Amino acid sequence: MGLKHIYDTPSRSYDGNVGDEYDAWTDEGILEHYWGEHIHLGWYTEEERAAGWWKADFKAAKLRFTEEMYRFSGAKAPRRILDVGCGFGGSSRWLAAQFPDAEVVGITLSKKQVERGTQLAKERGLNNVTFRVMDALAMEFEDGAFDFVWACESGEHMPDKRKYVEEMTRVLAPGGHMVIACWCQREETPEQPLTPEDLSRLRFLYEEWAHPFFISIEEFVRIMEGTGKMETVGAEDWTPQTLPSWRHSNLVGVLDPWFVMFKWNPALWYKVTREIVTLERMHRAFDRGLMQYGLMRAVKAAAPGGGGGAAAAADEGRPVAAAAQ
Repeated sequence: MGLKHIYDTPSRSYDGNVGDEYDAWTDEGILEHYWGEHIHLGWYTEEERAAGWWKADFKAAKLRFTEEMYRFSGAKAPRRILDVGCGFGGSSRWLAAQFPDAEVVGITLSKKQVERGTQLAKERGLNNVTFRVMDALAMEFEDGAFDFVWACESGEHMPDKRKYVEEMTRVLAPGGHMVIACWCQREETPEQPLTPEDLSRLRFLYEEWAHPFFISIEEFVRIMEGTGKMETVGAEDWTPQTLPSWRHSNLVGVLDPWFVMFKWNPALWYKVTREIVTLERMHRAFDRGLMQYGLMRAVKAAAPGGGGGAAAAADEGRPVAAAAQ
């Protein structure tokens, strides 16, 4: 059995609980060491791409993505913020620092990410952000508990994309903003069907990184509009701005291999080499148009008569934790 066959065979089929995978990645410390606090793709300016993405600051590009995602959302000084699929809280802490009068809650399936996110928030003196282990498809918050719902690269892991959007819509207050960043596959049409080769490439990406399936940007928009509760739904394809991230991820590992090598763990070395292969496969899928990087936003329609949810909690001085009982 050759190396090509080994690396062409996915190793982590989706089993319904990506939290276990993120527990392991958090304990290993590899993601945080190389990617920093923001475990999502970076945003590269046109100038950086023209000059050579490898000259850009990898972690700074990730922070810039967070800033650009907030700008795209259209939200203005939110007071009750939910970060759905928060990782170990890079976006949550950024939002908490930007809006010190707001209350930020981050949710994830990973207990280790909650522990690490809480530790980092404490180190930074951020008292307005908390983290909880919670399923995004069955959130424990009351209707309308938040005026801003943020979801950065969590939709990829959701086995039911419609339920994912519906739950975020439910906990969003009327007039509140929602923004989603998600890896998407291209829209399949009768004129441009997915070929067997396309499906094989997608299947590898699903199974190697514990994903159930991807949907298109257009399908996300249809789902958001289909709730009947969202207005001013909009979307953009950020593939050009984010594409350098995949190969940049591999480059930072090549330039700094010692963090992994000094662990003296052959099983970990094998796992990391698989990640290198998958990162390159991701780059090719996005570069060839099989995958697209989707940004979706919407505002929840105002409820007749107003009141309730996050707005009422804010007016009464109640924290989201209380509003969610």
